[in-house]
Amino acid sequence: MKAGDTDTPVAFGSVRRATSYDVARLAGVSQSAVSRCFAPGGSIAAATREKVMKAATELGYRPNALAQALITRRTNLVAVFISRLTNLHYPEVLAELSRRLTDRDIRVLLFALTAESEIDSILEQVWRHDVDGIISAARLDNDQIAGIRRHGIPMVLYNRTAGENLTPSVWCDSAAGERDLVDRLLAAGHRRFAVIAGPEDSAVGEERRQAALQRLSEAGITDTPVVRGDFSYASGRDAVATLSRSTPSLDAVICVSDVMAIGAIDGCRFDLDLKVPDDISIVGFDGSEPAGWMSYQVTSIRQPVRRMTEAAVQMLMERIEDPSLPAERRSFVGAFVPGQSARI
Repeated sequence: MKAGDTDTPVAFGSVRRATSYDVARLAGVSQSAVSRCFAPGGSIAAATREKVMKAATELGYRPNALAQALITRRTNLVAVFISRLTNLHYPEVLAELSRRLTDRDIRVLLFALTAESEIDSILEQVWRHDVDGIISAARLDNDQIAGIRRHGIPMVLYNRTAGENLTPSVWCDSAAGERDLVDRLLAAGHRRFAVIAGPEDSAVGEERRQAALQRLSEAGITDTPVVRGDFSYASGRDAVATLSRSTPSLDAVICVSDVMAIGAIDGCRFDLDLKVPDDISIVGFDGSEPAGWMSYQVTSIRQPVRRMTEAAVQMLMERIEDPSLPAERRSFVGAFVPGQSARI
């Protein structure tokens, strides 16, 4: 008998919920066959499954999640950490992660961080929910990763790595994408650059900022002004206003996210009376849907979100089933989006 079931047959028309025992009796199969039928990936003959499902439909039976958790010692909950302000690309990331986990009968416990520095308070909540695994699209330091390991929770990092710490991770090579953008701008004749960066606690934003500045330095351009934003539209618009006062004759502005690039484009158009890209080139990063709108058509690097989320979920599920698997790191290359916001 399974946890949460009783051996009393269901009375038709009764308000008592049907149990797996009732389904097994009506279908003429064992109770373990019913359990296998409703377990994700459970092995059961097609004819037996058909009988079980027919009986379950007739009785209105649905497996009890709490009872299953007691049996399997799994909650079928996965915590997802995501930085709310990072970019407009993350709603798509979250939707893809949720869909792929739901397909595996896993529920998402979402933690949306205003800033990546909030992770310690989030972890205190995670310990109380006994999740099966974690997918983190937020920066974690070595101590935080060690704490997750001590709790025995498998984890995959999304779109970031953990330095020398061997942690399963999936990421888009932002540095390579940023260098590609800079090379294209240089080849088109741009020489006076500025960078609109993200907050200092954003690992992805910092990787992009550093890659852009390093590539410019290699090309002999070392006096590149940097203004920090918070990945929002307003911060991109404010940043170009600041740059116009300190460096009025710019050729190109490199934004580390599409959202700030959109803000910068509007700032040039409506606040500075500049034509984009005739007077100034602006590039972004992410390939988010709004960046492709006709009013903007941002020149950018598009991340392969579907492939990355599929890899992250698969990697996590494998480690939930077998925690002894070694760490694996998968890198994806972003695709250049020509757009209409830069002379390239």
